[in-house]
Amino acid sequence: MTASIEIGSGDPTRAALDVLAVCVEEGSLERSPWIGPLETALGGGLVAHGKLVEFTGKADQVLDVSTLGRIKARRVLIVGLGARTKLDAARLRSAVATAVRASAGPGVTRVGIALPADVDWRQVGEAAGLGAYRFVKYFTGDRRPKSELKKIIVFGQGRAGTSARRELALGADIASAVALARDAVNEPPNVLTPEALAQIARRIAKSGKLGLKVLDKRGIRAAGMNLHYAVGQGSAHEPRFIHLSYAPRGAVKRLVFVGKGLTFDSGGLCIKPAAGMGEMKSDMGGAAAVLGLMAAIARLKPRVEVHGIIGAAENMPDGEAYRPADVFKSLSGKTVEIINTDAEGRLVLADALAYAARLEPDLVIDAATLTGAALVALGKTCSAYYATSDDLAQKLEAAARDAGESFWRMPLFDEYAEQLKSDIADFKHTGDRYGGSILAALFLREFVGGFPWIHCDVAGPVLAERARGIYPKGATGHPVLTFVNLVESFAH
Repeated sequence: MTASIEIGSGDPTRAALDVLAVCVEEGSLERSPWIGPLETALGGGLVAHGKLVEFTGKADQVLDVSTLGRIKARRVLIVGLGARTKLDAARLRSAVATAVRASAGPGVTRVGIALPADVDWRQVGEAAGLGAYRFVKYFTGDRRPKSELKKIIVFGQGRAGTSARRELALGADIASAVALARDAVNEPPNVLTPEALAQIARRIAKSGKLGLKVLDKRGIRAAGMNLHYAVGQGSAHEPRFIHLSYAPRGAVKRLVFVGKGLTFDSGGLCIKPAAGMGEMKSDMGGAAAVLGLMAAIARLKPRVEVHGIIGAAENMPDGEAYRPADVFKSLSGKTVEIINTDAEGRLVLADALAYAARLEPDLVIDAATLTGAALVALGKTCSAYYATSDDLAQKLEAAARDAGESFWRMPLFDEYAEQLKSDIADFKHTGDRYGGSILAALFLREFVGGFPWIHCDVAGPVLAERARGIYPKGATGHPVLTFVNLVESFAH
């Protein structure tokens, strides 16, 4: 995101803008304090036109009108906030992000957004930055955007002071952290290798003054992370283990976030079908979320110790690749029989979770694009999650609700764990095809050392097929905002 975000003053109809977007509550077009002056400036007809085309102001509804040169802005967008009774943080973010995204067009470099009363300026900054996101790195010639959004000016109702500007800037920084996660998922797998993930971590550590440890292939093996090593041993791009840390004085809690970082998953020797394999570049979506979180933590500086751990590897078929029927000892000491090399993520996570347990955390939370079963159960816009207590589940759901990200709690049926018993090792890493997401969670639970734990199977929402609310088409940055909110809930 390159656009600057600032608070404007005065009448937005007189501001030097390319597009002016006005956020209105459902059923209140003519009552909005912004619409009267705009109606006058345009010479009338705006409200009548809105009724004619059945614009009601429902959530994220957009009315796009040419100003015909009657004000400085060339276009006016009216964007729906939805019902007033439901106007919460998620709804505001969605409307503002929609307004910025819908403003894009030839020659658009300056966008203004007229806001409802009593907004949270941090949420506005987050939303404006998220809406401005575009991944255009690899476009050339005519595919390059003809113009680039440079400035977003937000207009509040009433005077905005120093505190508002500080919160707006904080929100913009958090949006940049989400954009970092989006960029990582959008990158092609020939560019985003395990070492490239480590390089991103190094930049975050340097700019945010965070602690960092990176293990290469030899270091992973020496540390006893044999499951992680096995997954990456068939690729020319060697695996990496990444540990970012933020440890302030007087921290009230210690939280450890673990991300699955499969920069490409071919399925290994149990190779995937060709159809859809290209989407496996997003199999590091959990790792991207952890990187985005740590970038945000460096800016927020909460009174909570936060660790970001990533197991990065590329799962490829090769003469050195691991095989079905192989047995490996994990970092925890438990042995695992390999059943399907395409169930590699839980192997990498098992060693990373065992490492996390050694930090004696108050909470371990992992994020992984882990199973197709989660997609079958919940679709592409909602993540499955598993929690070891109701209190943790409530905390995650509150954090997700404020972020506007969808999560649904799934059960940990202990009786299913019988399927994971191996005849020759402690565990098999897969069981029956039915209840696949649950079985994966039960396998991972064996490696968290009994510490409080949440597992997030984010296979669906890390990529979007169309733009929606705060999410663009492509990489979404899910669930960075949820994780940020969760950390802050522990800081209070």
